[in-house]
Amino acid sequence: MSGVSATAATGEPVKFGTDGWRGVMAASFTFDNVERVAQASCDHLKARHPDWASRPLIVGYDTRFMSERFAAAAARVGAANGFRVLFSRVPATTPNLSWLVKQTGASAAFIITASHNPYEYNGFKLKADFGGSAPTADTEDVERRLGGSEDVRREGGRPPERIDPRAPYLDQLRNLVDVDGMRNRLAPRRGVTTGLRWPDLFVAADAMHGAGAGYLSELFGYARPQTDLAPPQFLAEIRTGRDPLFGGTNPEPISPNLSALVDLVRKEATRYPMALGVGFDGDADRIGAVDGSGLFVNSHQILALILRHLVETKGWSGGVVKTFSTSRLVEKLAASYGLPVHEVPIGFKYICDLMLREDILIGGEESGGIGIKNHIPERDGLLCGLLLMEIALSRGKGLAAQIADLHETFGPHHYDRVDLTLRDRAALSELLASLAKSPPGSVDLLRVTDVQTLDGVKLVFDDGAWLLFRGSGTEPVLRIYAEAPEPEEVKRLLRYGRELAKDAGQPVGMLGH
Repeated sequence: MSGVSATAATGEPVKFGTDGWRGVMAASFTFDNVERVAQASCDHLKARHPDWASRPLIVGYDTRFMSERFAAAAARVGAANGFRVLFSRVPATTPNLSWLVKQTGASAAFIITASHNPYEYNGFKLKADFGGSAPTADTEDVERRLGGSEDVRREGGRPPERIDPRAPYLDQLRNLVDVDGMRNRLAPRRGVTTGLRWPDLFVAADAMHGAGAGYLSELFGYARPQTDLAPPQFLAEIRTGRDPLFGGTNPEPISPNLSALVDLVRKEATRYPMALGVGFDGDADRIGAVDGSGLFVNSHQILALILRHLVETKGWSGGVVKTFSTSRLVEKLAASYGLPVHEVPIGFKYICDLMLREDILIGGEESGGIGIKNHIPERDGLLCGLLLMEIALSRGKGLAAQIADLHETFGPHHYDRVDLTLRDRAALSELLASLAKSPPGSVDLLRVTDVQTLDGVKLVFDDGAWLLFRGSGTEPVLRIYAEAPEPEEVKRLLRYGRELAKDAGQPVGMLGH
């Protein structure tokens, strides 16, 4: 290696965050830098795996602008370094490619995706041989090995083998969820079905123009994405076409970005009494959901519903992992089952680490990423969407009614988040340091009873509410989170958080949630 630093040509460092390296295309995310990262990753894998030559290397990509060409560049570097490269012939989800790593015994996967980030970003995710995100020690080693463009091997080796990665992954989903049973119950049988009434359930899936398009349709036996809404029907997909601008919204399945899904599900609920919608981010490792009433079902609620289903319906057990910004409802529910609860910093890699070391039933984070036992230590939005379908059918009621049941048992838990774009990261550090050192004694007549600094600064109040400040790991953004027993209290806490950031001279814009 030439000893060149990890800094890109623009001066922005090539730095792995909570899940991969991401950058703005044509700025830091360039073909040259992708090849440099691929070369450093190959050098890392050769040092880590003595048997690397006998194990494949998976390379895949999402639907972002030119993702397949960036992936082809990474695949050529892998081949030139002597790896047997299995290169996806179609856009694929991150959990699909992660499962393929585990299923084939691959040494790793290089995935070109920026997940939920805005359209101008792309990224490079490194998945380890266990089918989850590479640990921090591994990505730091990759960063140390980054050399100059002249150090990259680009020619030679066996040509990458083009593969369709979907079939093994869809088989795995069928192992975890009774897909055939759901189809038999929901699909028309000469105009009628058994069960509650036809149809028991209508599901709309929003791919947000990302890599998750078509998976559910294929799983339920359709040859192409099922976009026909004419009855009789139980499944339809929307925003399945490739759009590098993602329809003008970030491909993140949060309430402001799912208005099309909300409108569709609310309309179809007039015909189908148990309608629900599921939305996936750009690489389909995250999920958001919508009830037929139009209610947005956030990731905390999805995590709680799936936890209850795994324990009470499937009879599974194990520990529960929640990140620092996740609802207290989850820990209350886990405690009611006598399951151990682990709280970790934000970033699925911390959940993954526990899933590798301990018997973990489920792990989830506020951003919509949930990992489940008997699969891979990885977020999987499609699996969670299937489980929500199974939950609705097994309990015979919509998601909103089931959330109301949880609130009746464990008390109301309301949550929201705002994102403030930053002018200066140094000011963010100063704000967090000031909060940790001199927290307020009270906010909006609520007494601060605890200050927690596991990841950012969390103010905990005497009524069980909390307010969290932290910086994004992938964007120049300050995230402010709040949970409280009442929605109006959440709004007041977030208003306080915005004013505090404003006083510190930070924000240049706000992305509401």
